[in-house]
Amino acid sequence: MIAAQRRRAILRQIEVDGYAEASRLSAEFAVDVSTIRRDLDSLARSGLVQRTHGGALRAGAPGALGLTEKRPGFEHGEAERAIARLAAGLVSDGEAVALDAGATTHALALALAGRKNLTVVTNDLAIAHDLAAWRRGRLVVVGGELAETGTALVGPWTQDDLARFHTDWAFLAADGIDAEVGATTDDTGDVPVKRAMLAGARATALVAPSARFGHHALATFARLDEFDRLITDDGLAATARPAYGAALVCAAHDDVRPDTD
Repeated sequence: MIAAQRRRAILRQIEVDGYAEASRLSAEFAVDVSTIRRDLDSLARSGLVQRTHGGALRAGAPGALGLTEKRPGFEHGEAERAIARLAAGLVSDGEAVALDAGATTHALALALAGRKNLTVVTNDLAIAHDLAAWRRGRLVVVGGELAETGTALVGPWTQDDLARFHTDWAFLAADGIDAEVGATTDDTGDVPVKRAMLAGARATALVAPSARFGHHALATFARLDEFDRLITDDGLAATARPAYGAALVCAAHDDVRPDTD
């Protein structure tokens, strides 16, 4: 298939699904991912798509603002993208996933955007915004009151809504992770919401950069043995890892390729 034909096929797919992931397009068209990136860059220069971390979004889609990182505060670093890629590998097409509010879970939402038939349940308005153009699955945003800081919805309504859902996976963020104290947050209003998300999931994972390990924030929301996976990046020192047990998985930064050549 020549480049022009491939790009037309890619554009049709993005127009139908709302989003396409470069790695999946690479496998589908049997070409190197760098070739797909050039295709997506060409389509973006023509105004036909909007480039994202790891893929492209339909031009003019409501979620494009956040996905293309024009909104301050959501520029994911290598650690978040590495964690997101590893965590996304745990999820199978057709499953239901609960995503907590946070920068790392936001990166995970983008990593999951190319999947098919997922149900994503979240209390994060940033995640909801950036999946608004997603057409491969179902997006459920629970109700609640906007937290004083950040983009999380919290409060009794949020807890009640989450109690109605039963998901295959729940991915939670944390401000600090300590082997003895557990998973912690600086916002006490997050605690019951996180507990409700944990209670409704068949399997659970904590996702956080290595810099948050070995420290604790104000309030504990879960023991570490309540998680099936503790996912961080490979910046966590080898000497510190045994304290977190067999559930700990460290994502290599080298697993994350840049979006441009």
